[in-house]
Amino acid sequence: MIDFSLSTEQQILKEMARKFAETELLPGVIDRDEYSKFPEKQIKKMGELGLMGVMVPEKWGGAGFNTISYVNVIEEIAAVELATSTIMSVNNSLVCQVLLDWGNNHQKKKYLIPLANGEKLGAYSLSEPQSGSDASNMHTVAEKNGNKYIINGTKNWVTSGENSDIIICFFLTDKGSGSKGISCFVVEKGIPGLTIGKKEDKLGIRASDTCELYFDNCKIPETNLIGKQGQGFSIAMSALTGGRIGIAAQAVGLARAAMQKAVLYSNDRKQFGKKIAEFGALKEKLADMATNLEAARLLVWKAAYLKDQGMDHKKESSMAKLFSSKVAMDATSDCVQIHGGYGYMQEYGVERLMRDAKITEIYEGTSEIQRLVIARELIK
Repeated sequence: MIDFSLSTEQQILKEMARKFAETELLPGVIDRDEYSKFPEKQIKKMGELGLMGVMVPEKWGGAGFNTISYVNVIEEIAAVELATSTIMSVNNSLVCQVLLDWGNNHQKKKYLIPLANGEKLGAYSLSEPQSGSDASNMHTVAEKNGNKYIINGTKNWVTSGENSDIIICFFLTDKGSGSKGISCFVVEKGIPGLTIGKKEDKLGIRASDTCELYFDNCKIPETNLIGKQGQGFSIAMSALTGGRIGIAAQAVGLARAAMQKAVLYSNDRKQFGKKIAEFGALKEKLADMATNLEAARLLVWKAAYLKDQGMDHKKESSMAKLFSSKVAMDATSDCVQIHGGYGYMQEYGVERLMRDAKITEIYEGTSEIQRLVIARELIK
């Protein structure tokens, strides 16, 4: 039997996230976007509500919910502000999940607990200037020296790099081994030799900071190695597979917001003596929005379900992200079109949705990479 209903606890969590988004995020969302203001107070409150460690067991400071619960929360937050949901997604899917799956008890006690309960904020750093989709083409080196690693190089596209306290980083520990020579580490902000680059001026998700990290003979203890030396690439790919479910849920939230705004406006706006919702061409757009939104959500839920069951979900995660991000782009673009000239104006909050939607087709694996993953899983 297929059951699409949520438990009472899941419904309460989803409703709590929706109310938080409407009361705490919505009032200042345009201002944060325009001036690239990090939502510090809101993120702190989200930590207090358990939203920064949704899938982390209570033993390690989290809320103890599953992936289905998580994607519902992400959808609610993203429907109001994608930037804040991005900060939340990185902390949940990429930082906490890596420590939960691969960290030892010492690392969980020291790092996972404060990250999951919102005392600290995490960032995830894999990309480098020369390696985006080709994550294995890494140049930043961590050289073992006694009981420490000495790090030199540059990382980029680091979400929350400026405002985070703890960063999950991937460095080359064996230059001659390709992807098998990459290792994963915990890096604490403020250590000597680590410099935070300028904040990038982005098209969308502007309230979420993105920057470069510069390592100059930066020393970290060997106890900061997550898993074993050489396991880094496997850890990174595992995290991204799960993280893509969250990005897909973000896209669903964006598409839902676009559809709701389009329906509201089309029922209010009149042209040629009648509501524009009565025009056939517009009805077609709304019907496509609604249908694609439901299909995207079902793909997200299936991938989340498989993850919760401990089953392989690489293909399904990539399918969810690929399809949902396209749905978000289409829905937000159509929403602007339906609003006409008003959709192009900042005060209506519609153009921001379209700008934000583009990143869902890029980060945590571009749409082109998702197609490669899907095809590889089909023919293996």
